[in-house]
Amino acid sequence: MKTVLVTGGAGFIGSNFIRLALKVRPDWRVVVLDALTYAGNLENLEGLEAAYPGRYRFAHADVTDAGRVKALFEEESVAAVVHFAAETHVDRSILGPTAFVKTNVMGTATLLEAARGAWKDRPGRYLQVSTDEVYGSLKETGFFTEQTPLDPSSPYSASKAAADQLALSYYRTFGMDVVVTRCCNNYGPYQFPEKLIPLMITRALAGENLPVYGTGQNVRDWIHVDDHNRGVLLVLDKGRAGEVYNLGARCEKRNLDLVKELLRVAAAVKGWDPVQTEGKITFVTDRPGHDWRYAIDPSKAESELGYAPQVPFREGLESTVRWYLEHEGWWRRVQSGAYKDFVQALYGERR
Repeated sequence: MKTVLVTGGAGFIGSNFIRLALKVRPDWRVVVLDALTYAGNLENLEGLEAAYPGRYRFAHADVTDAGRVKALFEEESVAAVVHFAAETHVDRSILGPTAFVKTNVMGTATLLEAARGAWKDRPGRYLQVSTDEVYGSLKETGFFTEQTPLDPSSPYSASKAAADQLALSYYRTFGMDVVVTRCCNNYGPYQFPEKLIPLMITRALAGENLPVYGTGQNVRDWIHVDDHNRGVLLVLDKGRAGEVYNLGARCEKRNLDLVKELLRVAAAVKGWDPVQTEGKITFVTDRPGHDWRYAIDPSKAESELGYAPQVPFREGLESTVRWYLEHEGWWRRVQSGAYKDFVQALYGERR
């Protein structure tokens, strides 16, 4: 049985990864480390302990807690790490950058040191899960490749770029088996309602205005979370040590077009008037340092690893909208008072 430590496993991408991994890797034991901050939710992992007895363990701990992280490596004989744990929302990094440096940089350093100590006498692989935002902003043409220089724009992306470089330095300096993935915007079930797609769905259900930054013309590249996680598994299995792999689905959408598309899907499911629903779209003052366009070139992962996204965007969007419509209890429970205060701070004064 191979023991894999997954950090941030109670979050959106991590919890979907764990469900996939336990299903398709019957020889894995998955240990989840999560601090259960605002976006970490044990409901996302509900039922796994019963479904996979002996193959799943949850450890409530902060990735910056060196003693606890080291103890996990010793208790579980960890053979691989998939590092999802991170502060991820750009807007939150503008409101409070320090938390991003602590979790994303210091947390990565703590994890790398624990892995280096544990793997002195046995093999181990470390996978750093990152973002295309470390590359900065594209104009109307071109794509991010693994050779694109890092040029982060926000405290969030700067902290992720630092974490990536730190991880790769452990390969170059200490010979650790390190690989890095960089992915475009994810969507799918269990995503915290501050992100664009669930934010629009939940606010539409509540009959609230739908805030879109600037003119809504900024472009983002989208991938279903399951396709992202299938790519992570491929990189963990077959990626070359010391390499970076971009994961994307070649699916660019202007923000305003995306919002209108998901509202049309929601209107069809709920029987709403789509014109009236789109009338709720409200343009708000753009956020500082808002990158214009992201677009991933996944050719390296495709050619080296056989990576191929499987979820067409329209199909994935429809299933995601239906998930939020069918799990209203879930997203209402995660919308705590702290989350509402954050939304007010973000959009309340940007009319």
